Amino acid sequence: MQVYCNKQHQNSGSNRFCTHCGEPLPLPIGQVVENRYQIVRILGQGGFGRSYLAFDNQQSRQQCVLKEFAPQVQKPQDLQKAKELFEREASVLKKLQHPQIPRFHASLQAKLGKKDFFFLVQDYVDGDNYEYLLEQRKLQGQTFSEEEVVNLLQKILPILSYIHSLDVVHRDISPDNLIERRSDKLPMLIDFGAVKQLPAHQGIWFTQLAPNRTLLGKEGYAPEEQLRQGQVFKSSDLYSLAVTVLVLLTGKEPQKLYDSYNGVWFWGKEIRVSPRLEAVLKKMLAYKPSDRYQTADQVLRVLPSSTSGQAPNTHLTKLKTMVAAPGRQGVQAIASKLHSKTQLAMQNIPIPDWLRPFAVTLVGTTAIVVVGAGTVALGNFVIRGVSSITVPSISLPQIPSIGGNPTNKPRGDKNKTRNLQQLFSRRQQLGIPAVFFTRLVDESFYTKRPELNRRILKPNPEDAALRDEWYDVAENLLNKIEQAKLSTAARQKLGRYSLKDVEILAQQGQAGRLGKYKTFKQLKDDTYKTFSQLFPDQQPGKLNQQTFFQIWYAIASSKVSKAQSAN
Repeated sequence: MQVYCNKQHQNSGSNRFCTHCGEPLPLPIGQVVENRYQIVRILGQGGFGRSYLAFDNQQSRQQCVLKEFAPQVQKPQDLQKAKELFEREASVLKKLQHPQIPRFHASLQAKLGKKDFFFLVQDYVDGDNYEYLLEQRKLQGQTFSEEEVVNLLQKILPILSYIHSLDVVHRDISPDNLIERRSDKLPMLIDFGAVKQLPAHQGIWFTQLAPNRTLLGKEGYAPEEQLRQGQVFKSSDLYSLAVTVLVLLTGKEPQKLYDSYNGVWFWGKEIRVSPRLEAVLKKMLAYKPSDRYQTADQVLRVLPSSTSGQAPNTHLTKLKTMVAAPGRQGVQAIASKLHSKTQLAMQNIPIPDWLRPFAVTLVGTTAIVVVGAGTVALGNFVIRGVSSITVPSISLPQIPSIGGNPTNKPRGDKNKTRNLQQLFSRRQQLGIPAVFFTRLVDESFYTKRPELNRRILKPNPEDAALRDEWYDVAENLLNKIEQAKLSTAARQKLGRYSLKDVEILAQQGQAGRLGKYKTFKQLKDDTYKTFSQLFPDQQPGKLNQQTFFQIWYAIASSKVSKAQSAN
């Protein structure tokens, strides 16, 4: 069996290190450890080894994470220090019992071939880390909002409060070590490889590694005392968490948010938040550990409330009061508030820009009608209880045809009505993410119409023909995606595929786990054949990673799933 290092050097499966560059080699896909844990794929790699997704064959093939200890060090003293860190992580994880920390199962030493391996076994968290989530936002020209990061802080700080109460400091908090669990959207704190058990009386820690102290933590995220002096406090985690928040808010790395020459953060320039949140973050980011909050609970007490958390919805409270005694001015105020809120909400809905004025007007008009009807039936409404308001079921007016024909009669010789609701409903039924689909249609449309210079189509008669054309492109792409016969899972993941998915397929090919495809090249060739039949105008070597390459990934994934299930 052949195994490849990260530089794609080919090695025998019996080798422990790459014969070309010396890099520790990954375990082959399908390898069984201790007659129990079967390697499925690589999840990640760090300085001390790799993390694998594995099946526990003694627990109904339940998924778990196998963390391998394979430090890229040569000196005996460095190897010993790395092993201490591994054993420390195992001892700390054994005592951590928190619903937002992956549960520890076991630590084990296994002999594979002639080599000794050390592993930790933990729960597998199904979800995406915040580094990936941020990258997906940036592809859409967005970052995390202030409300979202406040909500995140409210959910992460209790975890830190818990581990700090056990005199444990994480020391490596960053977006890639926070995972949004798919089942309930709660953030999970992972990778305790750098944890430190603090002496109860001391509060600081450092060790000697050769003549230097052991320094663990990411540049930009870890505070000065940790990176330069090897000291760590509980407030060091609060510093790293604050940097993580700034990165999620701005979409920029810490180095671009901090003036290292003057030792100041770019408040009001790169970093724009409310005064209250700014005050909290500034204290978390204080240079001197003694100037920071000393506990996570202190931060929680002064944190601004998040409307998506437990805090009351002030807008809804005001609306309830106005409904209870509206009067003419009250009705007008409600309609005005609903219309302004609708306009804000519509900006976040992934629909063509030219359609937004129609949607806002229709929804706003409907809101006014609902308010008017509500005034007539106010007695019943109040009796049912203001505290449990429910919006009545209504039928929205049909969105106007894209051609702008108010009579809904066929225009020209196309002999068809443009019904966007049907188009979006069909897209939704297929499970295709809205943001991805709109981006795909826009790319195809504006590629055919370069003279438009990607200008936004307007909902006026002059752009009616162009809107017809946009609809044709959207309908054609939906037809193509249907013809590709993608699996439901593959369609739902459109927009979230990455080069890592190709690496996984390549690894499965090396292990002979692609079903009827003997090699990854066979899978690629068959995928390109199917893709080219559907999209003959797209050049295989120039596919946009965010759009058409996503469809390529989905086709390949569906083919593999079908081939593996046939075996």
